[in-house]
Amino acid sequence: MSADVDAVVWDIGHVLVQWSIRHLYEKLIPDPAELDWFLTHVATLPWHFRHDAGEPLVDLIAEKSAEYPEHRALIEAYGPRWLETIPGPIDGTPALVEALAAKGVPQFSITNFGADTWAMFRPTFPVLDHMGDVVVSGVERLIKPDPAIFQLAARRFGHAPERMLFIDDNAANIASAGALGWRVHHFTRGAGALEADLRALGLL
Repeated sequence: MSADVDAVVWDIGHVLVQWSIRHLYEKLIPDPAELDWFLTHVATLPWHFRHDAGEPLVDLIAEKSAEYPEHRALIEAYGPRWLETIPGPIDGTPALVEALAAKGVPQFSITNFGADTWAMFRPTFPVLDHMGDVVVSGVERLIKPDPAIFQLAARRFGHAPERMLFIDDNAANIASAGALGWRVHHFTRGAGALEADLRALGLL
């Protein structure tokens, strides 16, 4: 194992699993123009990110349903059918988690995920059993790229930031972690590039 890096810290959405609100609503809204309008005005990313930051899903759904009562049925589907926003894993990265585990490399995760949806998702993705700990934004009410979530994670994980490789697809999250001394891999070129980085570090 690398003398410099002795743990790997994963983002989850867009690194280990695919995620998009569209994956759910394209099943419920067949007209492309209507779908685009709904995702731009109703079930928006900023609305969902409030859940990642700690607001309960039931409150967000109630608020949005009051704002757009004509779309109540569609909005209310977001809760029970939320897992349909995750169509599957990212190609190749779960296998890297398994490979690192086989090498005995400690692994952790920092994820922007709502507490309610995390409770739904976690049992469906057993590869996360390899994580020694997961810092979930909605549980902690801290959200990437806030430096405080990285500081909390470093305390929880028990490794110095400069000895952990943090993997994330979001440039702001990478910049925030890097500014705190974490080793970083900006996940933009797929599992092959990440595997090469892990091998160069002596982790695989």
